[in-house]
Amino acid sequence: MTEVSTRVDLALRGIRVEVPVRRRAGAGPSDDGHVLIGGIGAALPIRADSPYEIRGDRLLLDGADLGIAVEPVRRPRFYDLRTADGVAYEQIARLHGADVLATTVVQTCIRYAADQRCRFCSIEESLAAGNTVAVKRPEQLAEVAAAAVRLDGVRQMVMTTGTSAGKDRGARHLARCVRAVRAAVPDLPIQVQCEPPGDPAALSELRSAGADSIGIHVESLDDRVRARWMPGKSTVPLSEYRAAWAEAVRLFGRNQVSTYLLVGLGEDPDELVSGAEELIAMGVYPFVVPFRPLAGTLAAVVDGAQGPPAELLAEVTERVALALRRAGMAGSGQKAGCAACGACSVLPSLGG
Repeated sequence: MTEVSTRVDLALRGIRVEVPVRRRAGAGPSDDGHVLIGGIGAALPIRADSPYEIRGDRLLLDGADLGIAVEPVRRPRFYDLRTADGVAYEQIARLHGADVLATTVVQTCIRYAADQRCRFCSIEESLAAGNTVAVKRPEQLAEVAAAAVRLDGVRQMVMTTGTSAGKDRGARHLARCVRAVRAAVPDLPIQVQCEPPGDPAALSELRSAGADSIGIHVESLDDRVRARWMPGKSTVPLSEYRAAWAEAVRLFGRNQVSTYLLVGLGEDPDELVSGAEELIAMGVYPFVVPFRPLAGTLAAVVDGAQGPPAELLAEVTERVALALRRAGMAGSGQKAGCAACGACSVLPSLGG
């Protein structure tokens, strides 16, 4: 089994292991444990029924040593700290992978009603479980970021947000948070993530605040798929996304703008790859990841949905990686963000 096919299989079938750094629920399509595979970060589903396990820092498949070194990411020291008003640092921001600090600055979303919610999203579940706080204040994020850099060598930060009712859809609170973190740790690269702001000037505010890159995540370029899986979010037309991507590329630069594309929602694979190529031509990085029905999401609880076949994930990822290589784009070329980390995708294993 090749390294790439192993990485594809791990992304879908997960691994049997207890890890100290794990993300449960939240805003994105990932609910994983964080490990290093051959020294490279990977976010993998933790599943009791997986044929893969870690034993003695080695990856085993059905008990057979695959000759691949794997080790869990260590629990960061900043998790042991609290703010002056008693909030645990890990309720404000969390470690993703080996060196990425991530936070959802507003943990609620106007689209979270059952008939509007993205079916793969569980942004408010971590809030309901008491694992986070609803709104992160800029000064709190600055304090945590400074500690994470000082104590744990964090090298980049990602700030996302639930969508607000304001015209900016949450972008301006993101800008306030970026500005505070930038003042505290001036050299820390920061990516922001939000829906296309209804007021395009908000994108300029994010850049002026000090954000280095931006994710404007569409998940699918097929309107039929969007209406099925993202009924609320799909009311924002694709034309608005394209306008936001174009403006973001103008402000942040080529390959500093990204968007998630989920494999396994029912989109035709040729159309998905064609859409990714369109994004690449715009200077937007298509971050291709497998759809996974996470605990607490409508996809898991109501739909009983399954992830994509391994063959489909491998085919789509390989074709998109080839298009990225031809364009001279790579996730490693992004200053910060999900693509720069790459742990949730197989793209880095294929040179994308």
